[in-house]
Amino acid sequence: MKNQQTLGIDDVFERALAVIRARVFLSGPAMAVAYSGGLDSSVLLHLAHRHAQKNGIPLFAFHVHHGLSADGDAWLAHCDAECARLGITFAAQRVRLAGAESSGIEAAARSSRYAALGAMCRAHQVPLLLTAHHQDDQAETVLLQLLRGSGVAGLSGMDSANCAADLLGDAELVMARPLLSLSRLQLAEVVRAESIVHVDDASNLDTRYARNALRHEVMPALDKFFPGFQHRLARTAGHAQAAQRLLIELARQDMALCGVAEGIDISRLRTLSADRADNLLRYWFGSRGVRMPSTSWLLEMRTQLYEAKPDAQLCVTHADCHIRRHRDHVFITPHRVAFDPEELPVFGFRWNGEAQLDFPELDGVLLFESAEQGVAISWLTQQALSISVRSGGERLKPAPNRSTRALKYHYQAGNIPAWERERLPVVRVGKKLLFAAGVGMDCHHFSVEEEPRIALRWVFNPD
Repeated sequence: MKNQQTLGIDDVFERALAVIRARVFLSGPAMAVAYSGGLDSSVLLHLAHRHAQKNGIPLFAFHVHHGLSADGDAWLAHCDAECARLGITFAAQRVRLAGAESSGIEAAARSSRYAALGAMCRAHQVPLLLTAHHQDDQAETVLLQLLRGSGVAGLSGMDSANCAADLLGDAELVMARPLLSLSRLQLAEVVRAESIVHVDDASNLDTRYARNALRHEVMPALDKFFPGFQHRLARTAGHAQAAQRLLIELARQDMALCGVAEGIDISRLRTLSADRADNLLRYWFGSRGVRMPSTSWLLEMRTQLYEAKPDAQLCVTHADCHIRRHRDHVFITPHRVAFDPEELPVFGFRWNGEAQLDFPELDGVLLFESAEQGVAISWLTQQALSISVRSGGERLKPAPNRSTRALKYHYQAGNIPAWERERLPVVRVGKKLLFAAGVGMDCHHFSVEEEPRIALRWVFNPD
């Protein structure tokens, strides 16, 4: 059996792509190449082109113009012309960097690039995006993560394929890296042997950027004393990926034990070791799209959750969300501006038969739905209504056979956390309560006649 070194580059590509397609579910055969025009993506384009022709697969090439280089227009023109020569469908998108002040140019460019690539995949209905990351890129990634003090997940480097919803903006899209087993030298040899024309980005020589510093200063020194270290670091990434898969498997088992609705049961979390609890919390954060916190931040959060009194309204702030405790359960909630009943006005309105009324100031929608128990339609259309956040002291009788109680009692009985109560609006007829979001209608206004009835329901806008 031939080893990988004796296989042709096309064979390596074909095998890698076959493994990728076997691993992930794709909605169609079409695929696209993230094509910058540089050496790496130019080799990928030619390999993908031969594969697509051989197998009758629709192939696209997507280019992102960052506007950072004076040569950007020339690069775009080169990519367009090369794809026209090969008969490959080409698309390009210009982007403007956002957030560079806080995250840096590298991170902002990366984020904008992948968002644009995802948008082009959706526009052309392409489920599979190929990138030209190779073995040297993998080694650089592992070194960077090691220098940053990353854990197992970071040292896993890049997977051969993954659903990159956080990058491409769509959980249905797959990003694949079929060149991960090939070195930069091997790709350069393909360029030489096939006379592939490509562009050179001078910014890749700027060692002010961390990855360039590793590529041009650190890695040549490592290669001098540890020849072939890239392959060994790539192998290390493979071991880390296996370990990370085991950690995820363990976290899923622990989530089945500790998970409750949208949160985690703290009393069950306490039964886990500190390392196992942190592994579960990291998995939970990742599943909710929350950026991974540092080890020290996670320790401080877990300590606060464990030591808080049972009735404490604990809130730990994360850059992406709030971590809150309620009745021995912990929840992830989005950042929201708190409603101040003294500053937020009362909104007067009349109902004219609409299915819903939007109240953007209250961040939600009031729905009007047919109901067996409710208020008469003919009566409701004649009333002057108002909606506002509650000011305190409101009381409601939800059914004829139930007592009139304070809204606070109904919230507690319904296990509605304090941070949600602050945002739940109430609807009044004059000064009388008609409806309280999270609780329901006040039965004092229910119609007993045989006529169409309406009940109100409140829905917050999606986060």
